[in-house]
Amino acid sequence: MKSTKIIYWAQLAALALQNKKVIYGLLLRASAETLLEVARHPTHLGAEIGFFSVLHTWNQKLQIHPHVHCVVPAGGLSLDHTRWIRSHPRFFLPIPVLRKVFRGKSVDALKLAFQRGQLHLSGDLARLAQPKFFAAWLRPLFRKNWVVYSKPPFGGPEYVLHYLGRYTHRVAISNHRLVSLANGQVTFRWPDSAHNNEQKLMTLALDEFLRRFLLHLLPKGFVRIRHFGLLANRRRSTLLPLCFAALGTVPMQIEPETSTQESDPLWRCPKCGGPMAVIERLTAAQIQLRSPPRLLTTAT
Repeated sequence: MKSTKIIYWAQLAALALQNKKVIYGLLLRASAETLLEVARHPTHLGAEIGFFSVLHTWNQKLQIHPHVHCVVPAGGLSLDHTRWIRSHPRFFLPIPVLRKVFRGKSVDALKLAFQRGQLHLSGDLARLAQPKFFAAWLRPLFRKNWVVYSKPPFGGPEYVLHYLGRYTHRVAISNHRLVSLANGQVTFRWPDSAHNNEQKLMTLALDEFLRRFLLHLLPKGFVRIRHFGLLANRRRSTLLPLCFAALGTVPMQIEPETSTQESDPLWRCPKCGGPMAVIERLTAAQIQLRSPPRLLTTAT
């Protein structure tokens, strides 16, 4: 498994705060399309890949810093779906190519969002509502180096689980980083990446701390963890078995422990005494959806 981190240019921070749903959705789509397109190219991997992406919007100081973590298997399924193609052991996809493709897709998506009237522009950004000013604001983005960072493969399943536990459902700041709340000020730890992640302390007025934390609230219903390619909801049931077959492995299946169940009277039919078999397991949500309609009684 490899991890790729894709970051928006800081110039877009103000625009993102006024258009969270549009800009963050655009970031997730552009980064996913970039990985899928470059991976399919025969010059690079020449394979269809699958991955999931996690949106984060903060840096260690709680400032706005939109970026996406993409966790990708170190390879993909051949385009004819007959074999597994492993990536190079030292790199997954060329970073310079990813940067250029990601920048092009993002800028094109921004242009389209503006043309469709999807962007809310007010305050300091109000002047960008005029097409010529928006075009002038957008033009320098082509001259910037958009950031794409790829980590080496994970050390194994345990490390993958550790990584997922750290990154998938985290919030802008966790409790263990909070040091104190005194005299209307909040002190917290932050790792300084410019100095080998040296742990430093930052103290903010309570109002400023809350302001920074609230910057990272997402729109209601926004999905910040998304699956693409082989792992997309509509495709994984068909393509994942092909991946397992190409890799020569069998997916782990959880079967009910029949020996324990058969000895348990709760797993026996109350009429004939025979063992009952599990036909399907339902989640709490599915049970609610499948429950029979409630009977309505009216007074007579």
